[in-house]
Amino acid sequence: MLAAERNAAANTLSAYRRDLEDAAAFLKSKRRDLASATPDNLRAYLGHLTDQDLAPRTQARRLSALRQFYRFLVEDGRRKDDPTASLDAPKLGRPLPKLLSEAEMEALIEICRGLDGAEGARLLAMIELLYATGLRVSELVKMPVAVMLRDQPFLTVRGKGGKERLVPLNPPAKAALAIYLDLRPRFLAKGTTSPFLFPSRGKEGHLTRQRFGQMLKEIGLKAGIDPARISPHVLRHAFATHLLDHGADLRSLQKMLGHADIATTQIYTHVQQERLKSLVETHHPLSKTGKSTRPKR
Repeated sequence: MLAAERNAAANTLSAYRRDLEDAAAFLKSKRRDLASATPDNLRAYLGHLTDQDLAPRTQARRLSALRQFYRFLVEDGRRKDDPTASLDAPKLGRPLPKLLSEAEMEALIEICRGLDGAEGARLLAMIELLYATGLRVSELVKMPVAVMLRDQPFLTVRGKGGKERLVPLNPPAKAALAIYLDLRPRFLAKGTTSPFLFPSRGKEGHLTRQRFGQMLKEIGLKAGIDPARISPHVLRHAFATHLLDHGADLRSLQKMLGHADIATTQIYTHVQQERLKSLVETHHPLSKTGKSTRPKR
């Protein structure tokens, strides 16, 4: 149903499968079946997750998978009741996304510009493209090369659920991509072609998101950035936050990021508020002692 009716991505299907298999394994150990589980059985499972010290967000995701599963069984006529209806989701905090400053992004890009060869050109193109568009890493590594063979100010991106959106492509990204496209054949086996913008000779056929994440951490280290602070998703956050800093509106940002709900986009306004609060607490003369540290006239 998820694949056929909702056109869910492969990663989404894998995540649902893992979560349901975990619940089924626990219930089997209690001699119960997932399809016929009772509310008490599922409360015991949620208690088991708490005992394992799983993060509240992980617990909430697994409960969400169960809710979807039992809702499907009810709609399909396989159950008359939804055993998750009376279950409470764990309370979640609101973690703010990790960020890189504009100066750190510029340092990262400058290091890439100094790299030699096809691999350096590819990495620069990927970082410039990600920072210019806010693509998800899965959208980036699976980008069709055909999209780039036309000189246009916008890219058409196929995102979650097969939905298409337009994202702008700035001059630095276009320039980096032009250089990379001339060197792209070096990543192909002799006499072969590939539909992907960033091909690989591995089984995926394209550079994997895991490998790109490793490359980012390596180049981040050279730029003096803690590897723990950098990932492809952090560059997506940088795109969104820096756009807001320079006056972009939330609705436009929502469309460029491909968020179905603007509430997801609003997290970046919280980032701005936290940064402003930190700025005041760090630099305002009354923030630490309650007394002015300015010299008397």
